[in-house]
Amino acid sequence: MEEERRKVYVEVDVTNKTDGTARPRKIKFEDGEVYEIDRVRHCCRAASTKVGGTGLRYTVMICGTETFLFDEENGKWFVEGKKRAVL
Repeated sequence: MEEERRKVYVEVDVTNKTDGTARPRKIKFEDGEVYEIDRVRHCCRAASTKVGGTGLRYTVMICGTETFLFDEENGKWFVEGKKRAVL
């Protein structure tokens, strides 16, 4: 059974290159946690099938784990975060 996901907006430290492409470097969550992006493996226009939303989907490596980072191209970035448990 796959874990439920939610759209989590994040701050992204990005290097904008002269050719017009962007290279995300770090992700900062609302709780202040910061993760370095080790590698960008791929970038393409795509939709998030788990939480909805479209834009540029970056396939990135963070601490040895592959994940998707989405650029909605309106200044907002999001990841497919795990749903929080309700107690």
